[in-house]
Amino acid sequence: MYDQLKLDNQLCFRLYTAARLTMQAYWPYFELLGITYPQYLVLMVLWERDQQPVNDIAKRLYLETNTITPLLQRMEKAGLLHRVKGEKDSRQRIVCLTAKGKAMEEQAKVIPDCLTSQICERGVDITHLSTIIPALDELIEGLHKNAIK
Repeated sequence: MYDQLKLDNQLCFRLYTAARLTMQAYWPYFELLGITYPQYLVLMVLWERDQQPVNDIAKRLYLETNTITPLLQRMEKAGLLHRVKGEKDSRQRIVCLTAKGKAMEEQAKVIPDCLTSQICERGVDITHLSTIIPALDELIEGLHKNAIK
């Protein structure tokens, strides 16, 4: 067997497994709110700054607009946001939180701390997580640059 094909030597397996298990840990919180993880990401972007063009949200989440549009449509049907035509360009859609979407921020504010507590309770050193984030950001940026060429 080739060493480069051993599962233990694969970065992608570790990233996939960490992402899957993280989503699994988040699930009970999202279930209480009636949202999915992608919807949570959109809400976080809008909680940072409401009334953003669809393109800006897609860029912030490293997604294509054709990927995010169906997600926004489902969120609009759920009453979390609404989309309006841009004032300068009527082809542009501006995404705005509804009162329900804004109120959900108060409910969601405990999620990051709860997840951090869960991780620490399982014996993971929180200082390790703070060193992983910059490395992941660098990886994401590098992969994103290559993807858009």
